[in-house]
Amino acid sequence: MSDAARLASPHTHVFLGENHDRNARRTWLVIALTATMMVGEIVAGSVFGSMALVADGWHMATHAAAMLITALAYFYARRNAHNPRFSFGTGKLGDLAAFASAVVLALIALLIGWESLVRLYSPTAIDFPQAIAVAVLGLAVNLASAFLLRDDHGHHHGHGHHHGHDHGDAPAHDLNLRAAYLHVLTDALTSVLAIAALTLGSLYGWLWLDPAMGIVGGLVIARWSFGLIRNAGAVLIDYVEPGEDLPDEIREAVEADGDEITDLHVWQLGPGHHGAIVALRSADPQPPAYYRAKLAHIHDLSHVTVEVEPRAAA
Repeated sequence: MSDAARLASPHTHVFLGENHDRNARRTWLVIALTATMMVGEIVAGSVFGSMALVADGWHMATHAAAMLITALAYFYARRNAHNPRFSFGTGKLGDLAAFASAVVLALIALLIGWESLVRLYSPTAIDFPQAIAVAVLGLAVNLASAFLLRDDHGHHHGHGHHHGHDHGDAPAHDLNLRAAYLHVLTDALTSVLAIAALTLGSLYGWLWLDPAMGIVGGLVIARWSFGLIRNAGAVLIDYVEPGEDLPDEIREAVEADGDEITDLHVWQLGPGHHGAIVALRSADPQPPAYYRAKLAHIHDLSHVTVEVEPRAAA
């Protein structure tokens, strides 16, 4: 589709991410992998009398349930992509799901921190070989899941979204996928910390190290969840990040011939898609299509509404 045709009127309101369907398939695959691991651990733990396996199996169950938020958001957004009741499409459903997932991550961080504090105050006996084996097995599954959920644009922990002037190469981060990735990453982190703590604990008898590592893991997870809450929340309330230069590019393109923008609203419609309402004053007013054509080179712009009024004679 040409740049001009993309902003032409009438047009569709499908603002899903570029890799929406691929990301949805990968999320369901990770859920299936996690669920298989869950069933295997619970069954093996019950047969062999291993409470560590049973407990980790139920932990995997909550992990799979949390990722269902991501998968169902992808499904609902695709199914209702052409539903006219969604005025600007369903592209932001992924950000809503990411926000919900971030809240779940924050709760997990609190639970890990609380349980670690309780165990630090009242240490319990640990079956080190069995616990290490479970942690290694969990880590292997989480690393495989993280590989499937990787963002081909690259992961970042910052909060700004800079466009520059070559929007064709600008990364469109899918926060819904990032939420699922963080769920997997937090589980992998806890496995790594557990392996380190359990190994040192088995060598030196440091029972306190396992809950201490749990507190460290909880703090890291809390930081990640806060970043995701901030990023997803910003999209949901149409907040324009300080590093976002899209409004400046719109002004530069429209005002190049002496026209004046009197009101400008820019917001995200979905991964890689932005909308804009541009009100301008011109000494030589042109049809809205003329101004949309001036903005067509900005690839992140997928929906533009233009209001034109004549400039009063001096």
